[in-house]
Amino acid sequence: MSELKFYIVDVFAETQFSGNQLAVVKNASALSTDEMQKITREMNFSETTFIVSDKKRNGGFDVQIFTPKTELPFAGHPTLGTAYVIRKAFTNNQAEQINLNLKVGQIPVTIKYNEKEREILWMKLKSPNFGDVYGPEEWAEILNLDKTDFDENFPVHEVSCGVYCFIVPLKTLNAIKKARVNLDRFYEFITTTQAKTILVFTRETLQKKNDLYVRFFGHYLGVPEDPATGSANGCLAAYLVKHEYFGPDAIDVRVEQGYELDRPSLLLLKANKESEEIHVNIGGRVLMVAEGKIYIQD
Repeated sequence: MSELKFYIVDVFAETQFSGNQLAVVKNASALSTDEMQKITREMNFSETTFIVSDKKRNGGFDVQIFTPKTELPFAGHPTLGTAYVIRKAFTNNQAEQINLNLKVGQIPVTIKYNEKEREILWMKLKSPNFGDVYGPEEWAEILNLDKTDFDENFPVHEVSCGVYCFIVPLKTLNAIKKARVNLDRFYEFITTTQAKTILVFTRETLQKKNDLYVRFFGHYLGVPEDPATGSANGCLAAYLVKHEYFGPDAIDVRVEQGYELDRPSLLLLKANKESEEIHVNIGGRVLMVAEGKIYIQD
């Protein structure tokens, strides 16, 4: 019998036991993809990551990301959480940048400090791609909402910074809270779309210091709702710049998420446009919760 060490961290968490939980398994080179998938189901978090080796390759650490249902090419909170674990476990808190080699490519994570001397991890996402645009007519039925709940000044748009997501602008917190995915209609709809997940957002917030309130639905990935989603919020950041939601060229906003799940989360979004290219960065805190061992039958 062999054993592997794992860590549990809270990502995008202002305080412990908030944000989005993540399990990170060390030195997983001996595991097959099928074994990783089985461990992820056993962990039963929205994602679990596996650090394949403690040795760098091409300047980064090889990492694989799984939901209980499937392997992902990229996901936001697993990227930040895994970089945090690598920094603690392999660099003695000394590294200012950790590079992760993911299926989507190499993603750099940098460590900076805010005015309260809190450690903030930032990741630079891949340049966004934009897919199809939709109006509220298609989406009112999918989300069990009225067409008047949608912000008519902005479209529903498919956006990707590694994984495509539908970005859906709504008017009010009330609209956000009553949104429910009509799964039959949604699965019928996504047979011909690149995006398979949904992020809804509004300017109305619970905390006055924050700028946006969001919810994320990932039924297709086996995650009905997630308390904090870096990849989808990266798509949101690109969307905000492209559609000049807060004005032209750049954003620097605070996003609250996870209140429906009693896991309040805070995500920091920075994005800017240079010429025709949009640059997206997602930041947040990561806090250690626990560590343990997984025993594998040889």
